[in-house]
Amino acid sequence: MAGKKGIPILIEKEGQLMAVVSTKGDPNEVMEKAMQALFGSVYGLKFQLKKQGIEFKVGKLIGRWPDAHLVPKDQWTGIWGLPVPQGTTELPQKSAEFPVRLEHWDYGTVAEILHIGPYTEEGPTIQTLHTFIEESGYEIVGVHEEEYLTKPTSKVVKTVIRYPVKQKS
Repeated sequence: MAGKKGIPILIEKEGQLMAVVSTKGDPNEVMEKAMQALFGSVYGLKFQLKKQGIEFKVGKLIGRWPDAHLVPKDQWTGIWGLPVPQGTTELPQKSAEFPVRLEHWDYGTVAEILHIGPYTEEGPTIQTLHTFIEESGYEIVGVHEEEYLTKPTSKVVKTVIRYPVKQKS
């Protein structure tokens, strides 16, 4: 996991099975219903497994933003995920509007940095990470990803910003 604020690192990250929901539009407008579907589905799974004597802790929300730097905010694609236990084959569905699916998210080598502060102020932190990747002899090979360590309403918002990378040839 990313170290101190503003200090980028390279790590090896294992892939994980994710419960996933996608949105299109301004996250401030589409996120609430999508999160109800995603968290409802994962907590439904948690309670199903608990009845079978299997415990798992619901992890941190992760968002992928494949086009946020290319289109206006009201057209952003958000891909939201929560880790689920390996071996999960189906999820309870809580919303027809936002179906929750299973995906395996692969990683490998990633560059990441801890951003502390509002999402609207991530720009310089992202630039620091991009510069670090370039100066370290790597290139970005996947989409912009954010792991939300705190709620958006927290007094101090903490977000890990991450990119899959590979060494330049």
